Order: sequence, then structure tokens, then C-alpha cells
Amino acid sequence: MDWSEAIIGVINLRSFSSLWYWIALAVLWSSLSHWVLGVPYDLISRARRKGGEAEQDLVDITRVNVNRLLAILDTAASWLIGLSSFVVSSLLILGFYYDVEFAQALTFMVIPICVVGALSIYSAKRIKERAEDVEMLYRMLATHRLWTQGVGMVSIFFTALYGMLQNLELLRQDLTVPPF
Repeated sequence: MDWSEAIIGVINLRSFSSLWYWIALAVLWSSLSHWVLGVPYDLISRARRKGGEAEQDLVDITRVNVNRLLAILDTAASWLIGLSSFVVSSLLILGFYYDVEFAQALTFMVIPICVVGALSIYSAKRIKERAEDVEMLYRMLATHRLWTQGVGMVSIFFTALYGMLQNLELLRQDLTVPPF
């Protein structure tokens, strides 16, 4: 066996049948669910349990991350919307018009990330408005995490469904082609 064939076999660009794609998808949603507006979930849990310094750390890191997100939004919102629209539309055209499986797989990752980004902006604005109440902060961060996990579950479900259909279609094509 040639080394290049072995490497190409391990790094397969047929995304929905690749273990690497599913690992990347799991890591993506695990990370998005753990980092709630840039705040690690274990810090939220510790602050709620212990209070005191952990709670102050939570308030401080949330304030910094919310202010940072809103500052980026104030200065570069139109650029970010334009760039993300270009990326999403390019992936949609490549994936579903030109039938590029890798672009289809990336589409199933990028569009839900955009939804979570919009949820993050909404949550950051709400937190900025009601920054003084710590209990409200706990509820807002928990709600944001719940919505992120919901988007992740729906995304993984539809990605798995579409991936199974793609793999079944490829299997059907392999079985109907007569061998030469």
C-alpha cells in the first residue's frame, strides 16, 4: 500500500462517512455549550454554589465578555454580517447546487453557529441592560446555555439525518453500478 493512499484514506473528504467530521461536530457543540458567552460553565456552577469571590469572578468575566462582544458589534456589525452572508451563501451554492459534500457538511456546522451567534448578541444586550442583578445573570446565562444546547441538538439531528441519506444514496449508487 502506498503512503499517499493511506493518508488519503485516513483524511477522507467524504465528510458524512468520516469519523473525523463527527468528532469535530461533537467537539464544536460541546465547546459551544460549555462556554456560555465566553464564560466557562463550571465557573457559573461554582459561583452559584459558593458565592463570594467566585460570584464576583463570574460577574467580572461576564461583564468583560459582554462589553467585548457589544463593542465588536458596534464597530464591525455590517462587516460581520456581510462576511457571514458571503460564507453561508457560498457554502449553500457549493454544497447544494454543485453537490460538494464537504461544503454541505460545513453548511450544517456554520448555519447553527450563526444562530448561536445571534442568540449570543441577544443575550449580551439583555445582560447589559440588567447587569446589577446577580440572580438575573444566573438565569440569563442558564437560558442562553439551554437555547445553545437546543440549537445543537436540532443541528446534530438534522446533520445525522442528512448524512445517513447521503451515505445511503452513495451505497445505492455503488450497488447499481456494474463492476468492470
